[in-house]
Amino acid sequence: MRAAFLMAAEGIEQVELTEPWQAVLDAGGEPVLISTKPGTVQAFDHLDKADTFPVDATVADSSVDNFDGLILPGGVANPDLLRLDKGAVAFAKSFFDAGKPVAAICHAPWTLVEADVVRGRTMTSWPSLRTDIRNAGGTWVDQQVQICTDGPNTLVTSRKPDDLKAFNSAFLDVFDS
Repeated sequence: MRAAFLMAAEGIEQVELTEPWQAVLDAGGEPVLISTKPGTVQAFDHLDKADTFPVDATVADSSVDNFDGLILPGGVANPDLLRLDKGAVAFAKSFFDAGKPVAAICHAPWTLVEADVVRGRTMTSWPSLRTDIRNAGGTWVDQQVQICTDGPNTLVTSRKPDDLKAFNSAFLDVFDS
């Protein structure tokens, strides 16, 4: 399993990157950090700067064809910055177009709203996104993890860092099938 982790250059909630990343490694997979800019990304522990992580490839140099699935970590600023980057939005949408699974946690569904891929989908997120998801044609539920197969691909979503264990288990099952 080769999993793309898409993120902006800053604003990533560190635990929403590191725990899914480790879950992919523990499952024998290869996680790849894709960003809008080369170099490193700045993670945060809520609003405080945390660690930096090296970028493996940029969005401009990446193709859906090279991955089995996409993981979108949250953090408030991360998806807000991603949804302003046309290349990042197109990269995320390409997984839906290719029928490949996508997993998004916390605020990450903002990128999917921008990609116009939530219409007809049932998903969860950080509660402040519920109106955005509904306005984009999706159904929002308050669940630890939501797996939606009502679309061209399987979409796994979770609400917050406390849901990471369930999120990791769900996306690994989906990505491995």
